[in-house]
Amino acid sequence: MIAVHFGAGNIGRGFIGALLHQAGFELIFLDVNQQMVDQLNQTETYRVIETGLGAKTHTIGNFRALNSQTEFNEAAEVIANADLLTASVGVNVLKFLAPLIASGLDKRTSEKPLIVMACENAIGATDVLRGEIDKCSATASQKAIYANTAVDRIVPPQKAEQGLDVVVEAFSEWVIDADALGANKPDIPGAEFVSDLVPFIERKLFTVNTAHATLAYAGQIAGADTIVQAAAMPSVSALARQVLAETSAVLIARHGFTPGDHQKYVDKTLARFTNPDLDDPVIRVGRQPRRKLARHDRLVGPAAYLAEMGTEPVGLLRAIEAALQFRDDSDSDVAELRAEMQSLSPEDFVLRVMGVGIDHPLAEQLKRVVLRIKNKTSLFE
Repeated sequence: MIAVHFGAGNIGRGFIGALLHQAGFELIFLDVNQQMVDQLNQTETYRVIETGLGAKTHTIGNFRALNSQTEFNEAAEVIANADLLTASVGVNVLKFLAPLIASGLDKRTSEKPLIVMACENAIGATDVLRGEIDKCSATASQKAIYANTAVDRIVPPQKAEQGLDVVVEAFSEWVIDADALGANKPDIPGAEFVSDLVPFIERKLFTVNTAHATLAYAGQIAGADTIVQAAAMPSVSALARQVLAETSAVLIARHGFTPGDHQKYVDKTLARFTNPDLDDPVIRVGRQPRRKLARHDRLVGPAAYLAEMGTEPVGLLRAIEAALQFRDDSDSDVAELRAEMQSLSPEDFVLRVMGVGIDHPLAEQLKRVVLRIKNKTSLFE
């Protein structure tokens, strides 16, 4: 069995690639980083070193790598003969993979469809990838089967001296839409197959990603440099718990999670952010705030649902206010966000950036947040 994985970075090697290796696949990494490709081809194994409860160290072998740009034809042939294709490159990068995947699918002669799954922190990422592939070829998708997934594992910045070894948290969750695969479901012991993926995607996005973002944005304002430092600050930790109490109300109402079981998930999530081995700079976690303030993402998404339920999202609005004040001079996303806040009316800013129209029950609250920042009377001042 052959699995092709786009993205040979820390997440690719330390999460999806590792689980595919453990499932018995021959693993072929595709990446544009020639140095990484060379390193992988010059070594036989690397280690995935877990930290936290139940931690183990896994040795990963039976892999090779290709440069997806300079070895386009070779990579297309690999895709044509693969059983499974995954990607963990960032949802905004998926469109750049599509021409190569389409070329590989057009070359495919097997009657067995190629299983394609984008493993990204986004709702419907595989659907996005399929849309881009279909733009490149009218027939490629006839030779593939697509399944959305939900993924969760903290992979912190790595030390240079580790080489290809990757430190990850022991906890991981890879949930796959079983209905999309039907009889083609692969045997991946480290993954969970479910018939309804949406509850798992929203649970992760509105718990793990929402808490992570809250700690980063509120933590930076409070003077924290890292997530672990932010989680140790009483005011920031209290805000994170308040935010997750609000997202819990949304998730329980929307998907019927048992309150007691969901609270255990919340507590485990917050505990994960206190592990010093998984510490992450707040500036790295908070980058691209404009994307994270989108209508259906980790902050505005649950806040909008809560407002529609008739409850004011107090903690989430504070987290949104903190996100709008995020500072990173190297992030063009931040500069764009600030420019729009200055040039647009609060109403237009809320509509354009957050996708919330004037008639939505959250609109007035978001406008007040924007006005406070524009008038320099923020709750965080």
